[in-house]
Amino acid sequence: MMERRSVPTEFETRSDGGKFSFYGYALKWDVRSSNLGGFRERVAEGATSESIGRDDIRALFNHDANLILGRNRSGTLRLSEDSTGLHYEVDMPDTTYARDLATAMERGDVSQSSFGFKTSGPDGDSWAEDEDGFPLRTLQKVALFDVSPVTYPAYADSTSGVGSRALELLAEKRGLSVARLDSPEAIRAAIRGQVDDLALSEARATFPRYELPTDPVAALAALRRF
Repeated sequence: MMERRSVPTEFETRSDGGKFSFYGYALKWDVRSSNLGGFRERVAEGATSESIGRDDIRALFNHDANLILGRNRSGTLRLSEDSTGLHYEVDMPDTTYARDLATAMERGDVSQSSFGFKTSGPDGDSWAEDEDGFPLRTLQKVALFDVSPVTYPAYADSTSGVGSRALELLAEKRGLSVARLDSPEAIRAAIRGQVDDLALSEARATFPRYELPTDPVAALAALRRF
């Protein structure tokens, strides 16, 4: 499942004989997101290095596949990592929507970038707690689908499911259903590996007719016999 994230971007545009290009950062290392519905997120330095050398990545406007701006395999999209983050540069097509976008960028009406991705492998992300005890997800290795200038950032909508895949992955690691991770407290417990109480609570809701032992381990063992 693809996830999307957005960051503020200072775009710079160029025009040469009617041809437009722009450049900016698709993401920045170690910049923490806003609350994504019970957790925050950051991208570790180098998380995209394998992807930009391997994957077929597009530049789109607002993640719309009908509004393609460039593609790395055609050379119209160029991606590179530096000490700040993932930098991208696009040679825009001579189309009405691209010219309109260039004008909007120059005016400052479009000033954010977003990237579509999925984590790569079981070590693609990690979970911990920040200095305030809030759940923090770190993206260690990602596969990119697209980089996009966007009108609205995905981070602004914590109810749109932007973090649903992250919670699914955490739930899978802990052997829980994602429905149990319905609060920061539950997410913290799962991060810490305190799954017995969470799993027992879920089991009691699923099998309320059984009289279960008070001890969580004994209760879970009893449930496995049914």
